[in-house]
Amino acid sequence: MGSILFTHSYFLRFDPKQWSIGQPYAPLGTLYAAALMRQHGYETSLFDTMFAHSADEVTPAIEAHSPQFFVIYDDGFNYLTKMCLTNMREAAFKMCKLAKERGCTVIVSSSDSTDRYAEYLAEGADFVIIGEAEHTLLELCNHVKSGLTDYSGIMGLAFADGHKTIKTPARPVLKDLDSLPLPAWDLVDMPKYRDMWMQHAGYFSINIGTTRGCPFKCNWCAKPIYGNRYNSRSPQNVVAEIKLLKQNYQMDHIWFCDDIFGLKPGWVLEFARLLEQEDLRIKFKIQSRADLLVEEELVAALARSGCQNVWIGAESGSQKILDAMDKGITTEQIATATGLMKKHGIKPSFFIQFGYPGETKNDIGLTIAMINRLLPFEIGISVSYPLPGTGFYEKVKAELKKKTNWADSDEMALMFTNTFPAPYYKQLHSYVHQNYHKHLAKNSLVKLLKEPASATKNTLRKALSVFYHTPRTYIEKLKLNRLENAL
Repeated sequence: MGSILFTHSYFLRFDPKQWSIGQPYAPLGTLYAAALMRQHGYETSLFDTMFAHSADEVTPAIEAHSPQFFVIYDDGFNYLTKMCLTNMREAAFKMCKLAKERGCTVIVSSSDSTDRYAEYLAEGADFVIIGEAEHTLLELCNHVKSGLTDYSGIMGLAFADGHKTIKTPARPVLKDLDSLPLPAWDLVDMPKYRDMWMQHAGYFSINIGTTRGCPFKCNWCAKPIYGNRYNSRSPQNVVAEIKLLKQNYQMDHIWFCDDIFGLKPGWVLEFARLLEQEDLRIKFKIQSRADLLVEEELVAALARSGCQNVWIGAESGSQKILDAMDKGITTEQIATATGLMKKHGIKPSFFIQFGYPGETKNDIGLTIAMINRLLPFEIGISVSYPLPGTGFYEKVKAELKKKTNWADSDEMALMFTNTFPAPYYKQLHSYVHQNYHKHLAKNSLVKLLKEPASATKNTLRKALSVFYHTPRTYIEKLKLNRLENAL
């Protein structure tokens, strides 16, 4: 029996913004790989870096388990790992070296290593798996364990052969997702996750993936692991996992971490029916698209099944910018989807992106006006972030110098030349957030004045916050104007 110590390279403490939010999700992709390898007779263990202070903490785990294989297998379902943050990359390099020094065969699978496989091989990895990795990992480990040394026939692999770096042809993506065993949740110290969630959010959420890939063509979106294909688990398979997790861990909430939830025709309706049939009641949030949420039957089914919050890539209130991104949606669809979700009691939330090439002050104004008009439940603001393999990256790569990735998710650095300099977009982030909260407070105040009998402590607090956010918005706007006028 071969032994594998799995880990991943996302250290929550290295990302100050996410550490302060305190809502960690277990490395789902890692747990899928561990489950498959265990199913095929490998002894598996996990060093979970989520709460670790440094990469050096992996050393006692390596020495305790003495694994034949040390596998850094990042969670391809989590958008934070797709950002390829430099803090995490350096930690991965360090863990490669530590494992290599202790005699392990070192294997890496991540979005970052897929794009930078030569660097990872130079830093101590024996193999880098390119793309969807479970079956490549199984074939590779079987190959090594058998004493074979010719790896050129293994698809989806990069390795060094003398002074040459070999990259084999891509492996086809897995179509039958139900064929995979359920993730190895038992390897996770779930009480640590629960405790942090309860402390920061007051409830406990677990992540589940129902699909892999995304067929849409947004030209800034990198898909190094699952690609443009879209494959889905059956609703029956997903419901079985929910039952298991509910029984074992009593979670209160689920994050369905798919790029696009429920795209397959009829999937959401069947999912809602099965949940009702099993009498499973669970709140959840998803990611979707505005153009998929303009049909009321679908939105109603989501609400009926327990959907509480939907994040959509609204990105911009300017149709010109949406078209430049190849987003494939319209501002009218954003408005329609938002209205339908609110009608059915679902909280719509927007991903907003500033700084796309060609964006003008007028385009920024249209985005701010859209936020103020539609008043989503939450907004997540970023600046355009070029990742290898995207059309957007090709447009701006000549301007990318030494800096090509952020250190952590809150850096918000614009790494190419645009209408305004980088400090402007950092300040724009602060202004838009304050302005958004001011408009939420004004809306609450108007409702309170119309229906004073419905007042609660919470609604009163929200309404009165207008007196805090209004002057703060004014101050942030002055700072933004100074930066603009300094050009």
